[in-house]
Amino acid sequence: MMGNVSQITMFFLLGLNETNNHRFTLFFLTLLCYCVILLVNISVIVTIIMDKNLHEPMYILLCTFCMNGLYGTAGFYPKFLWDLLSPVQVISYSGCLVQVQVIASFAFSDLSFLSVMAYDRYVAICRPLEYHSVMSKQRLIMLVCYSWLTPFCIVGINVLLTSRLKLCSRYIAKLYCMNWMIVKLACFPEETAFHNIVTYITIIIYLFHGLFIVLSYMYLIKTCANSIENRAKFMQTCVPHLTSLLIFLVSVLFDVMFMRFGSKDFPQAFKNFVAIETLVIPPLINPLIYGFKLSKIRNRIMVVLTLKNK
Repeated sequence: MMGNVSQITMFFLLGLNETNNHRFTLFFLTLLCYCVILLVNISVIVTIIMDKNLHEPMYILLCTFCMNGLYGTAGFYPKFLWDLLSPVQVISYSGCLVQVQVIASFAFSDLSFLSVMAYDRYVAICRPLEYHSVMSKQRLIMLVCYSWLTPFCIVGINVLLTSRLKLCSRYIAKLYCMNWMIVKLACFPEETAFHNIVTYITIIIYLFHGLFIVLSYMYLIKTCANSIENRAKFMQTCVPHLTSLLIFLVSVLFDVMFMRFGSKDFPQAFKNFVAIETLVIPPLINPLIYGFKLSKIRNRIMVVLTLKNK
């Protein structure tokens, strides 16, 4: 019998069904991973906030980038840790939509921040005399707001459209809620037509973000090739951005390709890893890359650690 959205108040998450024998091990590993993510991101954020010498556009963007990592992981880890200790993995309908909103907007915001950081490096290296006028405080606030609010609103529109669908199942074959998984539960596929159009528009918008980043760094590499000073600046400040971009793109593309072409014959553990890699690798690795590569942050953290050890 068909059930609509008002009758479905709870979803069952089926991603952990085959891992009953390793729940406690997985719980402690997940808790450790989340604690490390909190530690490294908060360390970078606090270091930048407390040191006035780091109150520059590049570091402020990095600070908000790490804050976005905390925001996204907060939408997954607490619920996942609870599920690992629960006999049945369930989530309320409204909680599922909130989780979709948080995780999806986090992913799109990451790409937005990477594009804004690419623009910042372009201005710093290619137009150094204009840098402080172009990257003014007002412009910086606008770019940060754009990177957070635009993805949040775009994802919000997608979630609103999803909430209007009539659903015929309450079972989601994932560790957490994803928009496309809820859409697959729609009773009438024709009702998803407009939703699919909005989804494709969203994908196109963020493909342009990716294209902008690639073109920016191609121009930067071309500019830096003829100058030793610019090459040094590129290696110091742009390599961490490129590494973060590569990690993000590989994680997302791997996830998307697996969703599109992944075989049902893969082990559940592998499917689970693919499902959560974008919530593990970028939030964990990005602050470590910046903390070790950017000398001002690395030196500041070393000073703090040295003082604590005395």
